[in-house]
Amino acid sequence: MINNNSNTQIVPWGTNLTSNIDKPQFTKIIANVLELPFLIKSIIYGLIISDGFIGFAAKDSKNARLEFAQSLAHFPYLWSVFNTLSHYCMSVPYSTKGKKYNTTTFAVRFYTRSLPCFTKLHSLWYYKGKKIIPSDIYDYLTPVALAHWIMGDGGVQNTRLVLCTDSYSNKDVVRLMNVLMIKYNLECTMEGHNRGVPRIYIKATSMANLRVLVSPFMHPTMLYKIHL
Repeated sequence: MINNNSNTQIVPWGTNLTSNIDKPQFTKIIANVLELPFLIKSIIYGLIISDGFIGFAAKDSKNARLEFAQSLAHFPYLWSVFNTLSHYCMSVPYSTKGKKYNTTTFAVRFYTRSLPCFTKLHSLWYYKGKKIIPSDIYDYLTPVALAHWIMGDGGVQNTRLVLCTDSYSNKDVVRLMNVLMIKYNLECTMEGHNRGVPRIYIKATSMANLRVLVSPFMHPTMLYKIHL
């Protein structure tokens, strides 16, 4: 007999992964076969372009992990990211205190588990210890990734949007800007900021198209960054 109450909704792969908080470490077999679904990898690409970091917990660690932090004011956004990636985490986010310009600051951060899938990403995103833009960025800079890039490192500037790319070389910034222009037809400029470090500016004439592109994937508390 057919159960008419059964849920037949199609769920994109990678959106229904269960949490692994406070659960034992993955076995070596599971860890080695674990791959990041396209959607999850796209989110992670957006995080890494902005404030995300992939590194090793210790010098003798065999595998890398993803670290993401936000100011306490942006906790709702960080919490939503953590819930999406909790399948790869062992513990919940925690608060930290620091100093910036002689002012006490508070942030919230979380780590994923150290896994081979993150080690692979580390080899793509870092060269001689410096973060770079990988060659497959065109494929993974999806509207979802772009939304997370904006939420993590975007800022309102009058009628346009600035994307902070201070840690990247001019070549890498041009690579990012080319994806925005060619893939999404966004009008962009690259301008120097603070000792000439390059930043990307999306012109006011493209903001309407940008809002249509990324607003469905942005946390409500971050919509102000695209003038909503």
